[in-house]
Amino acid sequence: MVEVYFKNEQSKYLITPALKKAVRRAIRATLEYVDVRRMTEVSVTFTDNEKIHLLNKQYREKDAPTDVLSFPLIDWDSDEELPDDGSSFFPLVLGDIVISLEKAHAQAIEYDQSLIREVSFLTIHSTLHLLGYDHETSPEDEKEMFGIQDIVIGMLGI
Repeated sequence: MVEVYFKNEQSKYLITPALKKAVRRAIRATLEYVDVRRMTEVSVTFTDNEKIHLLNKQYREKDAPTDVLSFPLIDWDSDEELPDDGSSFFPLVLGDIVISLEKAHAQAIEYDQSLIREVSFLTIHSTLHLLGYDHETSPEDEKEMFGIQDIVIGMLGI
């Protein structure tokens, strides 16, 4: 089971129940695919280009807006083992996803797809980052992460 907490920090796009449902489905499908069986929590913030630009500059030293940022709360490189069999009483708090709906909308138009599909894709991508995947570390890691993204988006049928 996954609990998703939403925050809206933008006013350009309506946050519909369908959009929230798509985000929840994308997170659940990603966790299911990588076999995370623990109770899990994720926070999702919808923002605009201006605010995500500031975050991107502050945390990644990139002076431009981006589509999605991930803020994992777990250091997956540590030696500490996390139980994944569902036996833990406390949820596994993965971290925060920040999505620029403004950028996602522009990309949806560019790729000729729905905003729901684009936000779902960005959510899958970001959830994988929360789980320790990183496409910027090596070509092999990129291939693995992008392959999982393709499979999970296919699982969602969108």
